[in-house]
Amino acid sequence: MIRVLIANHQPIVSYGIRMLFESSSDIKIVNTVNTKKQLMDYLKKGSIDVVLLSLDFADSNGITVLRNIKKEFNAIRVLIFSYQPENIYAASCIRAGASGYLPKAAATATIKRAILKVYNGGIYVSSAMARKLTFEKNQEKTDLYNKLSTREIEVLNLICSGKKNSEMAIELSIHPKTISTYKARLMKKLNVTNLIELIDLGRQK
Repeated sequence: MIRVLIANHQPIVSYGIRMLFESSSDIKIVNTVNTKKQLMDYLKKGSIDVVLLSLDFADSNGITVLRNIKKEFNAIRVLIFSYQPENIYAASCIRAGASGYLPKAAATATIKRAILKVYNGGIYVSSAMARKLTFEKNQEKTDLYNKLSTREIEVLNLICSGKKNSEMAIELSIHPKTISTYKARLMKKLNVTNLIELIDLGRQK
């Protein structure tokens, strides 16, 4: 039985997933958490195989939470489950240690397939995304977002979620001036001239 923990700040989403797998014979949703502290405390119990982690976490950036999980509980597989565009965020999540990236609109069969794949040591992304990811051999980097580092993607995600420079600095444990530097880099690399254009690009499907 694969033991799955849902880490999501939306109770209705967590409830829905629990109901989907209520009668499953090979996947068990053991619990749901909605804060970083609840998540890390639960993982210390040592009874989880896969974490279904929202990128838009309640009290912390999902990529930061992902890094914390992989640092303290490296054996646990993390499957990102997010509304954020896969073509922008999936590659950085994989580089940061995720075992897969799944859109929240995914069908039950797709969610199950993803959980089984990452539990067995695989990487799960959509077929279209698999062709773009940097871990594929001989992949030619033509995607605009492949120019961005994992940290830049992380900052972009926080900007799109409406966080202020001071809030982002605290969350990422860096100086507020560094956030401004990242913003400038993002605008240059993504060829935009203002914050509104940057946010629009960061939310692009």
